[in-house]
Amino acid sequence: MLEILSDGFRNARLKFQGKTVLSEDNVNEAAIEIRKSLLEADVEFGVAKSFVSKVKEKAIGEIVRTKVNRKGKLYKASPAEHFIKICQDELESLMGPVDVSINYKTGDNAISTIMMVGLQGAGKTTVSVKLAKKLAELEKKRKPLLVAADVYRPAAIQQLEVLGERVNIPVYTEKNDDPVQICKNAIDYAKTKSLDTVIFDTAGRLAIDEAMIDELLRIKDQTSPDNIYLVCDAMIGQDAVTTAKAFDNHLSMSGFILTKLDGDARGGAALSIKEVTGKSIKFLGMGENLDALEEFRPEGLASRILGKGDIVGLMNDFEKVVEKEQAEEDAARMLKGQFTFQDFYEQISVIKKLGPLSGVIAKMPFGDMIPSGTKVDDNELVKIQAMINSMTKKERMDPSLLNKNRVGRVAQGSGRSVAEVNDLIAKFFQMRKMMTSMGKMTGMMGNGPGMKNLKKLRKMGGMNPEEAMGSEEYMQSFMEAKEAKRKSQQKSIDRDKLKRKRKAAKKARKKKR
Repeated sequence: MLEILSDGFRNARLKFQGKTVLSEDNVNEAAIEIRKSLLEADVEFGVAKSFVSKVKEKAIGEIVRTKVNRKGKLYKASPAEHFIKICQDELESLMGPVDVSINYKTGDNAISTIMMVGLQGAGKTTVSVKLAKKLAELEKKRKPLLVAADVYRPAAIQQLEVLGERVNIPVYTEKNDDPVQICKNAIDYAKTKSLDTVIFDTAGRLAIDEAMIDELLRIKDQTSPDNIYLVCDAMIGQDAVTTAKAFDNHLSMSGFILTKLDGDARGGAALSIKEVTGKSIKFLGMGENLDALEEFRPEGLASRILGKGDIVGLMNDFEKVVEKEQAEEDAARMLKGQFTFQDFYEQISVIKKLGPLSGVIAKMPFGDMIPSGTKVDDNELVKIQAMINSMTKKERMDPSLLNKNRVGRVAQGSGRSVAEVNDLIAKFFQMRKMMTSMGKMTGMMGNGPGMKNLKKLRKMGGMNPEEAMGSEEYMQSFMEAKEAKRKSQQKSIDRDKLKRKRKAAKKARKKKR
């Protein structure tokens, strides 16, 4: 996802290696990399030009806070870090501020309406179902009704009925060729069934044409929808922005829902739509799972583009699929070294519920640790589950029982090789050892540094993004992490030097002989 943009900012950061100040020359070099990646990612030309200009203006000659005093120690931030912070602020400004609220009618028995529009293939039907499910699961639960108003696309009505049944949301259909009348009748039907939110899944076309716009305008005139959302396919690149502008001119959109961003290496539409239309992106459709609709957070997407992950977004995802008390209990037990293949299996099941593995990894703060272009295969999780499924209950709970004969049986039962099963077992014991060490370091989920930083991140997740990134807590946590990384790298360098000295001494002894 968004590899072209991420690569551009990564290359820009490399321009500051070995530099001690932000100068016009190194800022210009970095700006060239960013401009190139923005245009390759299909960001609208005017938007790309304006963005680069603002970044350069803020970076060149800016007096930046380079030092933080923490418990008597002086930490220093590099020019690259300051430049990326400026880029993050500008990315968030470009995509925000965002209003993800939905307009609802007030009063007893009031029916609120949402009109979903877009080109054919953008994912309107699936997104309509995702949105209905999301509304039904809100704290103040809505009672949605899906309306099959696409009478042209083959199997469109059946698709909506099947998906609606899967998420337990009622679907209104008619044997009627007039979408306008269907939408009007659906509102009356909702009143009789005490439903409070009606979602119109309207027809699309391969391109914007007069007939489609005329039909949508008639639906709008007859039903007066409280919200009109354009479902926009991020994979069509620059055309997504053109489409958004055209629909907005005709229908005056309430906002946009961007789909297939997880399958697009460019993603320029996400950076351009707000600037070009002045209307917010409301939601992102990130995967095929019917839970995969998330509120748009500019700070989260900006952070992912810059290779810093999105911890807040990842925590929100986990909270949807994991019982909090059970998760804390399991974590405490695992950090004591009580980690079994059964736990491993359950953790994989949780990860699979979060959506494609590539999307989960994109939200982790790995930065440059993952090489550009690395492909993540979700089938690896399926293979691991198959091997664990082929173990007996005793073997799952006590992996030390897995001798040569048992490993052969597991390999045969799962359709994998003996080498793959042995590799899984070896990795499992490495993971258990690491978790035990982590448990000792953090004082059994107590006040260790790792847990403190996690609490800080949690706390900052509720802040204004600018506030969080510029806060003393953030800078302190950031500097501590940086210093720890530097020490770790220094230890590695020292070990390498020692190895080279030993080799040289060994060679010298051989020569003397």
